[in-house]
Amino acid sequence: MDIRLGNGFDVHRFGPGNHVTLCGVDVDHDQGLLGHSDADVGMHALTDAIYGALARGDIGQHFPPDQAQWKDASSDIFLQHAMELATGMGFSVNNADITLICEQPKIGPHAQAMRARLADIMGLDRDRISVKATTSEKLGFTGRGEGIAALATATLVAP
Repeated sequence: MDIRLGNGFDVHRFGPGNHVTLCGVDVDHDQGLLGHSDADVGMHALTDAIYGALARGDIGQHFPPDQAQWKDASSDIFLQHAMELATGMGFSVNNADITLICEQPKIGPHAQAMRARLADIMGLDRDRISVKATTSEKLGFTGRGEGIAALATATLVAP
């Protein structure tokens, strides 16, 4: 059996807006996240974790931010691509773990919906996906409320 582990990390700064998209769920907030696509830090980190486990680079190599076609794109496109690449290489995702790092908005009330959305996109049982959050105790850019960061780990297996 071939078992691979990948990690991903992403950051987006706050800007004008009335919601943030996190792990495929729109969460009301007094700001939005800035990015070339929908700036979904959770889904971007998870996509990079899958690419990392496959040794296939990062999201920017597959979807270059200087290409207009990806402007405002929904991040589920990126995650679906990573899943298709994994399947094409003979791997399945065994589990995924995502940590969102922010002071606001509060993630807890939305975590189950995020897990369900990711499970739907990935074709996995929700019990194989973890979404959780932490603050940075008011330290650094996330602590000052300047943006959101995300960490993700994915385990892939092939027979």
